[in-house]
Amino acid sequence: MEANNKEKIRKIYAIMSILVFTALMVYLFYAIGKPLIAYLKRPELFRRWVDEKGILGRLAFIGIVILQVVVAIIPGEAVEVAAGYTFGVAEGTALCILGMNLGSALIYGFVKKAGISVVSALFPLEKIAEASLIKNTDKLKRTVFMLFFIPGTPKDVMTYFVPLTRIKFAEFMGIAALARIPSVISSAMAGSALGETEYKTAFIVYAITAVFSGVSYLIYKKIRSGITEQRAKEGGEDGK
Repeated sequence: MEANNKEKIRKIYAIMSILVFTALMVYLFYAIGKPLIAYLKRPELFRRWVDEKGILGRLAFIGIVILQVVVAIIPGEAVEVAAGYTFGVAEGTALCILGMNLGSALIYGFVKKAGISVVSALFPLEKIAEASLIKNTDKLKRTVFMLFFIPGTPKDVMTYFVPLTRIKFAEFMGIAALARIPSVISSAMAGSALGETEYKTAFIVYAITAVFSGVSYLIYKKIRSGITEQRAKEGGEDGK
């Protein structure tokens, strides 16, 4: 009886933790995220502010990127376009990748330390670990790479999931950093073109990105279809 009570308390604690965390993310989005997006939609003001602050402006921008990654519901594209507009393609991409890596590292460490205990109170970790996709680490790494590679996918939400799998910290950081580069570069190029009032170039970049996203999504869908078929095949063999 005492063990059952302890288990109930753990589940209540886990549910309350998730609710508090969700409420905090929503609050940060409305209190900081929305005003931040509105500010970044007027990048000429941000560029002026950065020029005035020098190195502190760049450090502040890295902090903005970290916040955007941690508060996963803040869209990253606005930040990336602002980076290209403000700093140019090369520096804007470098600052974005640095901030994203730092934000991802914070999330990974937090979930490993606190998140696993919360999840384990609701779902047995051994059952999660036995899931076909999670069990096959190589397939999982490919799936994570594709999700981070395709522009527009919920990359930052995925960052909260990965620490619950067998993917190690160094492996995840490498996958995330490499896979994010094409999406960040395309957004930074569009922002830089807008900054130089080269609207035609910006439109072309967006169009190429849209086509690239569509092709990447089709490739990802085909990979997912192959994984599903493999699961069905494995399930059929297990049932024999």
